Amino acid sequence: MNKKSITDVDVNGKRVLVRVDFNVPMKDGKITDENRIMGALPTIKYLMEHNAKVVLCSQAVEALPAEEQAKATAEYIEKAKGDAKKFTLKPVADRLNQLLDNKVTFASDVVGPDAEKKVAALKEGECVLLENLRFYAGEEGRDPEFCKKLASYCDIYVNDAFGTAHRSHASTAAIVEQGFVKTAVCGFLIQKELEVMADSLDHPVRPFVAVLGGAKVADKLNVISNLLNKCDTLIIGGGMAYTFVKALGYEIGKSLCDDEKIGYCKDMMQKAKDMGKKLLLPVDAVIAKDFPNPIDAPIEVKTVAIDKIPADMEALDIGEASRKLFADAIKGAKTVVWNGPMGVFENPTLAKGTIAVAQAMAEAKDATTIIGGGDSAAAVQQLGFADKMTHISTGGGASLELMEGKVLPGIACLNDKD
Repeated sequence: MNKKSITDVDVNGKRVLVRVDFNVPMKDGKITDENRIMGALPTIKYLMEHNAKVVLCSQAVEALPAEEQAKATAEYIEKAKGDAKKFTLKPVADRLNQLLDNKVTFASDVVGPDAEKKVAALKEGECVLLENLRFYAGEEGRDPEFCKKLASYCDIYVNDAFGTAHRSHASTAAIVEQGFVKTAVCGFLIQKELEVMADSLDHPVRPFVAVLGGAKVADKLNVISNLLNKCDTLIIGGGMAYTFVKALGYEIGKSLCDDEKIGYCKDMMQKAKDMGKKLLLPVDAVIAKDFPNPIDAPIEVKTVAIDKIPADMEALDIGEASRKLFADAIKGAKTVVWNGPMGVFENPTLAKGTIAVAQAMAEAKDATTIIGGGDSAAAVQQLGFADKMTHISTGGGASLELMEGKVLPGIACLNDKD
């Protein structure tokens, strides 16, 4: 994807609005994981060091209590503004100040008097973080007046929030699509996603192996079909594999299954055969009577051949033979893209399949190894393989849509290179 980045434009003395992803988890007003903040720092520092006047904006949901996240629509948060402690980005501004030599101010609104005042007062090399965009229904509603107001803060728009690039909100796309900003480029995070992930999908060094896991076939219908067009070998594990296994006519017991997608699985297996592609499924499974509760609780398991799963048992990980089959395919690849764990990796007894895939990717010689965000990224981080990978995507949903071959609004709206 041939998009301009911040190094392609002159930011000296310019007001630059940067869409970042500061949707960081918090507990009692304290940030518990600052990876997303650290990921945005290179772009922010570059702009400040090149004398830009930097305006940062972001949504935040993870600061909400878990039971409220599901209800966290813009309208819900609009009603809850009075309880700002649940939603505010102020702790992020405080952390940024520690990292950026106290050159960051915080605006208590987005399109109100405090933001206007603090943006107007910005000096070159300084930065202001606006309050949570989700306080405003106009953000998700793509309201033209809201877009116009955001645009009034900048000469240049920068999107560096890959995790939200698949969403067509005011701050991710509409501000440009509606013509309020003419100069729109990507930051270093999105630039890396495009240079590594997008280019590897479009122009892979072969052999190209794609690995898909996770729970449901329905979540990855278009991903499976699109990757079959691109890769040489498609490996399918995780809960989604058992719909394919059932499509082969085997008993899968209480294992996860999308019964409505059995026909689709048959079609995909036939498509792979017709195209001369390898589609690898588990040949054995680690099974148990019930899903562990809590998820990391001790559990009694055994391994059986994939066609020998008892009716009263559930497959929760791939077995040793499958681990070797998948690892051998991965180690021989030059490009590997992985999205979705092989089993219930949060449980030590059921993490061996996911560990085997991560280990094989770490040992794939001279290969480009890409983790497609979401649970795969969490697993790789948790299992200690993060530093062995070429690239770990910062966006689960955006990565999946990229794998589907979809156009991401937050990237499509950016200026093309000449």
